[in-house]
Amino acid sequence: MSFARVRALVVVGVLAVAAVVFVVVALVRDTQRGAVADGGCGDGSVLANITLPDDPEQVTVKVYNGTDQQGRADNVTNEFKNRRFKTQPPAENNKKTDGVAVMRYGPEAVGSAWLLRAYFLNQADVQYNPKRKGAVVDIVIGSRFQQLATTTEVNQSLVELGEPQLPPGACAAPDKKDS
Repeated sequence: MSFARVRALVVVGVLAVAAVVFVVVALVRDTQRGAVADGGCGDGSVLANITLPDDPEQVTVKVYNGTDQQGRADNVTNEFKNRRFKTQPPAENNKKTDGVAVMRYGPEAVGSAWLLRAYFLNQADVQYNPKRKGAVVDIVIGSRFQQLATTTEVNQSLVELGEPQLPPGACAAPDKKDS
């Protein structure tokens, strides 16, 4: 081996050792060790479940009729049952709704409501209440409602919506899939 090759190998070896030492020192002196990535929850924040359900059977829906048509809530409840959602008995809403639908939910149902928005092609009026308890999503069917979206339309709508977003004043609850 020539002197030039030996000298090149020595230089490369020294650089490799220097890089390893630099990385070790950087890791040992890291001042962000143990820091929480999202900064933790602030005072007054509620924990919200933003996990998108894998299966409609994980979502419970209660449908209200917000129209003048009799049996509208029954029909939509049956449609949700046929799509494997858990349903509660339908009911009449005190106030009539002009839009497609109104969705009411609390912190435990943020991910479920996100999925249900796709069934209304993101045209439902969303009403989040941080003090609401339980994972049931209430849906008030409005006069502009025609039908639930098809599977293809739901999938396309979910792509457009993206990942579930935290509502104001909430922070993400630990993922229940780990337990």
